Amino acid sequence: MDQEYYLELSENPVQFENASSVNNVFFDEANKQVFAVRSGGATGVVVKGPEDKSPIAFRMDDKGEVKCIKFSLGNKILAVQRTPKSVDFTNFIPDFPHLEFSHECKTKNANVLGFCWTNWNEIVFVTDQGIEYYQVLPDKRSLKMLKSQSINVNWYIYCPETAVLLLSTTVQGNVLQPFAFKNGTMSKMPKFEIELPMVPKPAKISLSERDIAVSTIYGQLYVMYLKHQSRSTNSSGAEVVLYHLPREGACKKTHILKLNTTGKFALNVVDNLVVVHHQSSQTSIIFDIKLREPDCAVNVHQPVLPARSIHPYKIPLTGPTAASVPCELYSSSWSVFQPDIIISASEGYLWYLQVKLQPTVNLLQDKGKLMDFLLRRRDCKMVILSVCSQMLDGGEKGNLPVIATVFDKLNQVYKEYLEAEQAYTVALESGPSRFSSSYKRPVRTQAVIDQSDMYTHVLSAFTEKKDVSHKFIIAVVMEYIRSLNQFQITVQHYLYELVIKTLVQHNLFYMLHQFLQYHVLSDSKPLACLLLSLESTYPPAHQLSLDMLKRLSTANDEIVEVLLSKQQVLGALRFVRSVGGHDNVSARKFLDAARQTEDTMLFYTIFRFFEQRNLRLRGNPAFNPGEHCEEHNSYFKEVFGEQTLMKSAAV
Repeated sequence: MDQEYYLELSENPVQFENASSVNNVFFDEANKQVFAVRSGGATGVVVKGPEDKSPIAFRMDDKGEVKCIKFSLGNKILAVQRTPKSVDFTNFIPDFPHLEFSHECKTKNANVLGFCWTNWNEIVFVTDQGIEYYQVLPDKRSLKMLKSQSINVNWYIYCPETAVLLLSTTVQGNVLQPFAFKNGTMSKMPKFEIELPMVPKPAKISLSERDIAVSTIYGQLYVMYLKHQSRSTNSSGAEVVLYHLPREGACKKTHILKLNTTGKFALNVVDNLVVVHHQSSQTSIIFDIKLREPDCAVNVHQPVLPARSIHPYKIPLTGPTAASVPCELYSSSWSVFQPDIIISASEGYLWYLQVKLQPTVNLLQDKGKLMDFLLRRRDCKMVILSVCSQMLDGGEKGNLPVIATVFDKLNQVYKEYLEAEQAYTVALESGPSRFSSSYKRPVRTQAVIDQSDMYTHVLSAFTEKKDVSHKFIIAVVMEYIRSLNQFQITVQHYLYELVIKTLVQHNLFYMLHQFLQYHVLSDSKPLACLLLSLESTYPPAHQLSLDMLKRLSTANDEIVEVLLSKQQVLGALRFVRSVGGHDNVSARKFLDAARQTEDTMLFYTIFRFFEQRNLRLRGNPAFNPGEHCEEHNSYFKEVFGEQTLMKSAAV
């Protein structure tokens, strides 16, 4: 059962003083910090976050109950709300006076619902009558109004990742008005309405802040609405409705996630997956909005995997023994924050929720769907490669179409990366006039499984298996090569070598001959050299190699070396003449090869050829000192006599 837990809490949580020893615990979503506040005389505050190397601890004068407390970005300025009318500020910037100053909201008779920092020195007050956008001037210990907007507000949600503020308006609270903030500017985005469930009259329903979450999924901002079904309807259960909120244009309902049950739920987003926690069953389910039917206005999704609990977590006890106690999962004291944070105030822990990919392999039987799911995950490479290996083992032998589908899915991602890399290189080489600074080098994600990965982790080991038929091995490797060719990816020679070695190992020379004859295996110098090495096992491999080198047309030197190594010196010379390289070729190389044959007449012929070349090019048959042919000159005189040497042309 342990292998089926596909969700877990992070191993190194942020620990803080639990609720029993402090008056209040606050969480700042922008800085991912927990504020543990203890009152009494002076107010003691300890701030901890995953990025903070050590906790920040300070004291404040006790001026009343703290309703909200947050640092600006970079922990530069602290803001604390204690009353419905004002917010207090303290500088934490080095070399600035550590003094407190206060600011009241400007709207008359308005109550401050809360505030959110949009930058290190920019803050938004949210009141029940609108919003007030300020620049904080720490040196002057004052605030400067940048912009304000009057609107009746029930509650608000802020997404720090995108700096978008969502205000609930109207009596039912289901008309949401978004605002975007950037570099001191505030933009009003189109408002939209959340469709509430139908209820019989005269009952009325309003939208609760608890049922709304805002998060980025696949780089797009979504408003997630937890829609509980009324008891009067014959519905199968609650659902999560996703509204896509673009920077430009209207917000649209795009996805419905079917929960198939009722009760109390909480939402997280982890690795672009929507995670829905169900308290009463103490399980969670996940949804991937990219696993959908194409061209649908609203996509209806079922959970990707069956419901499972978060992996059990043990809390270590303090003291000399290394004892631990189980953490109460799905506790009523848990608070869930976007995108992936779970806080237990009672136990004093902040965790990141994480997805474990390996357990999903056994829970998702459809290999095509499994690949679609894995390719979109962050740490997917080794899991994908292990799935490929498992697929080729044992009972999958008859499933070549499934293997082909998986290879195509992998190579599509691989091709997209190669094209993006090529486009970047072209843009870079076009010079600064065309190359935009915003044009970033494509990031190579773990989803890019290249030929080296597949060869190293899957295919090389697979071809060594003794319990798998060689026909299936060859079929699988050729299927991978077919897929690469389909996506116009240049096949690396080591994959062809794998095919050839497997064919030779099983004496399938007729098939090797056919693969080469019909160019199933693409020509390359390394492949030609491999064929040459097979000549002792398969003599026709020598001619196949030469034919391949000739077709390459850039391998003339290799062809000459091959022919000389086979003591086919005249053949090598004829080849050099046929390609017009005889005026530049090394005389010594050919004379060395001719001497090694111990055929004196062959040596005579080759020596004469180069004497004639020297005479034609330089008017003198003698070799230049730089050609290092003195040894061969002496040998010629010794065997044929000095009078046999050609004489210089008459001047």
